[in-house]
Amino acid sequence: METVGIGKYFEDLPLGLKFRTIGRTVTESDIINVINCTGMLEVLFTNTEYLKNESVIKGRLVPAILVLGFAEGQLMQTVLQKTGLAFLDMEMKVLGPTFAGDTIHVEVEVIESRATSKPDRGLVRTRNSVFTQNGTKILEYTPLRMVKRKG
Repeated sequence: METVGIGKYFEDLPLGLKFRTIGRTVTESDIINVINCTGMLEVLFTNTEYLKNESVIKGRLVPAILVLGFAEGQLMQTVLQKTGLAFLDMEMKVLGPTFAGDTIHVEVEVIESRATSKPDRGLVRTRNSVFTQNGTKILEYTPLRMVKRKG
Protein backbone atom coordinates (compact mmCIF):
# COMPACT_ATOMS: atom_id res chain seq x y z
CA MET A 1 0.00 0.00 0.00
CA GLU A 2 1.31 3.46 -0.90
CA THR A 3 2.08 5.92 1.88
CA VAL A 4 0.88 9.41 0.99
CA GLY A 5 2.92 12.46 1.94
CA ILE A 6 6.32 11.06 0.94
CA GLY A 7 8.43 13.58 -0.95
CA LYS A 8 9.82 13.55 -4.45
CA TYR A 9 12.78 11.37 -5.38
CA PHE A 10 15.72 12.51 -7.52
CA GLU A 11 14.05 11.09 -10.63
CA ASP A 12 10.92 13.16 -9.90
CA LEU A 13 12.92 16.43 -9.96
CA PRO A 14 14.15 16.91 -13.55
CA LEU A 15 15.83 20.06 -14.75
CA GLY A 16 13.21 22.72 -15.48
CA LEU A 17 10.45 21.31 -13.26
CA LYS A 18 8.34 24.11 -11.71
CA PHE A 19 5.78 23.99 -8.91
CA ARG A 20 4.44 26.07 -6.04
CA THR A 21 3.45 25.46 -2.44
CA ILE A 22 0.25 26.40 -0.69
CA GLY A 23 0.28 29.60 1.37
CA ARG A 24 0.98 30.19 5.02
CA THR A 25 0.06 33.35 6.93
CA VAL A 26 2.73 34.78 9.25
CA THR A 27 1.22 35.73 12.61
CA GLU A 28 2.28 37.91 15.50
CA SER A 29 2.79 34.72 17.54
CA ASP A 30 5.14 33.34 14.89
CA ILE A 31 7.27 36.50 15.12
CA ILE A 32 7.39 36.38 18.92
CA ASN A 33 8.26 32.68 18.91
CA VAL A 34 11.19 33.06 16.50
CA ILE A 35 12.51 36.11 18.39
CA ASN A 36 12.38 34.22 21.70
CA CYS A 37 13.85 31.05 20.21
CA THR A 38 16.77 32.78 18.48
CA GLY A 39 17.40 35.74 20.77
CA MET A 40 16.98 38.20 17.87
CA LEU A 41 16.12 41.11 20.15
CA GLU A 42 16.51 43.75 17.43
CA VAL A 43 14.25 46.80 17.88
CA LEU A 44 12.89 46.23 14.36
CA PHE A 45 11.26 43.07 15.71
CA THR A 46 10.59 43.95 19.36
CA ASN A 47 9.60 47.62 19.57
CA THR A 48 6.41 48.69 17.79
CA GLU A 49 6.82 52.29 18.99
CA TYR A 50 10.20 52.43 17.29
CA LEU A 51 8.61 51.11 14.10
CA LYS A 52 5.85 53.74 14.24
CA ASN A 53 7.98 56.73 15.17
CA GLU A 54 11.58 56.20 14.03
CA SER A 55 11.93 53.41 11.50
CA VAL A 56 11.76 54.11 7.77
CA ILE A 57 9.83 50.83 7.45
CA LYS A 58 6.37 50.96 9.01
CA GLY A 59 4.49 47.85 10.13
CA ARG A 60 5.19 44.72 12.17
CA LEU A 61 8.29 43.29 10.50
CA VAL A 62 9.03 39.60 10.16
CA PRO A 63 12.66 38.43 10.46
CA ALA A 64 13.88 37.05 7.12
CA ILE A 65 15.07 33.91 8.89
CA LEU A 66 11.43 33.19 9.77
CA VAL A 67 10.39 33.64 6.14
CA LEU A 68 13.15 31.21 5.11
CA GLY A 69 12.08 28.78 7.83
CA PHE A 70 8.45 28.86 6.70
CA ALA A 71 9.49 28.38 3.07
CA GLU A 72 11.59 25.37 4.01
CA GLY A 73 8.76 24.03 6.16
CA GLN A 74 6.35 24.26 3.25
CA LEU A 75 8.79 22.24 1.13
CA MET A 76 9.58 19.69 3.86
CA GLN A 77 5.93 18.83 4.30
CA THR A 78 5.35 18.14 0.63
CA VAL A 79 8.49 17.68 -1.46
CA LEU A 80 11.22 16.36 0.83
CA GLN A 81 9.48 14.20 3.44
CA LYS A 82 11.58 11.00 3.77
CA THR A 83 13.47 11.69 0.52
CA GLY A 84 15.70 14.62 1.53
CA LEU A 85 19.12 13.50 2.79
CA ALA A 86 21.13 16.71 3.25
CA PHE A 87 20.99 20.46 2.78
CA LEU A 88 24.44 21.24 1.33
CA ASP A 89 24.61 24.85 0.22
CA MET A 90 22.61 27.95 -0.68
CA GLU A 91 22.73 31.57 -1.71
CA MET A 92 19.97 33.85 -0.45
CA LYS A 93 18.73 37.35 -1.27
CA VAL A 94 16.18 39.26 0.79
CA LEU A 95 14.29 41.36 -1.74
CA GLY A 96 11.74 43.14 0.43
CA PRO A 97 10.07 43.24 3.83
CA THR A 98 7.51 40.79 5.13
CA PHE A 99 4.89 41.91 7.65
CA ALA A 100 2.67 40.19 10.20
CA GLY A 101 -0.46 39.11 8.37
CA ASP A 102 1.30 38.44 5.05
CA THR A 103 0.55 35.06 3.49
CA ILE A 104 3.58 33.60 1.77
CA HIS A 105 4.07 30.79 -0.73
CA VAL A 106 7.11 29.39 -2.54
CA GLU A 107 7.56 29.01 -6.29
CA VAL A 108 10.24 26.45 -7.11
CA GLU A 109 12.23 25.74 -10.27
CA VAL A 110 14.78 22.91 -10.56
CA ILE A 111 17.92 24.55 -11.98
CA GLU A 112 20.42 21.70 -11.47
CA SER A 113 19.90 17.96 -11.23
CA ARG A 114 22.71 15.42 -11.35
CA ALA A 115 23.44 11.92 -10.13
CA THR A 116 26.21 11.29 -7.64
CA SER A 117 28.75 8.46 -7.73
CA LYS A 118 26.54 6.59 -5.25
CA PRO A 119 23.53 4.96 -6.93
CA ASP A 120 21.10 5.71 -4.09
CA ARG A 121 21.31 9.53 -4.22
CA GLY A 122 21.43 12.60 -6.44
CA LEU A 123 21.98 16.35 -6.14
CA VAL A 124 19.24 18.86 -6.90
CA ARG A 125 19.48 22.66 -6.82
CA THR A 126 16.35 24.75 -6.99
CA ARG A 127 15.59 28.43 -7.29
CA ASN A 128 13.02 29.10 -4.57
CA SER A 129 11.16 32.40 -4.83
CA VAL A 130 8.98 33.43 -1.89
CA PHE A 131 6.01 35.67 -2.65
CA THR A 132 3.40 37.48 -0.57
CA GLN A 133 -0.32 37.33 -1.21
CA ASN A 134 -0.13 40.37 -3.50
CA GLY A 135 2.56 38.86 -5.75
CA THR A 136 5.57 40.70 -4.30
CA LYS A 137 8.75 38.60 -4.33
CA ILE A 138 10.34 38.99 -0.90
CA LEU A 139 13.02 36.30 -0.82
CA GLU A 140 14.97 34.15 -3.26
CA TYR A 141 17.34 31.33 -2.41
CA THR A 142 19.02 28.47 -4.26
CA PRO A 143 19.51 25.43 -2.05
CA LEU A 144 21.55 22.42 -3.15
CA ARG A 145 20.16 19.24 -1.65
CA MET A 146 21.09 15.61 -1.64
CA VAL A 147 17.99 13.49 -2.24
CA LYS A 148 17.22 9.79 -2.42
CA ARG A 149 16.96 7.99 -5.73
CA LYS A 150 14.26 5.41 -6.39
CA GLY A 151 14.92 1.76 -5.80
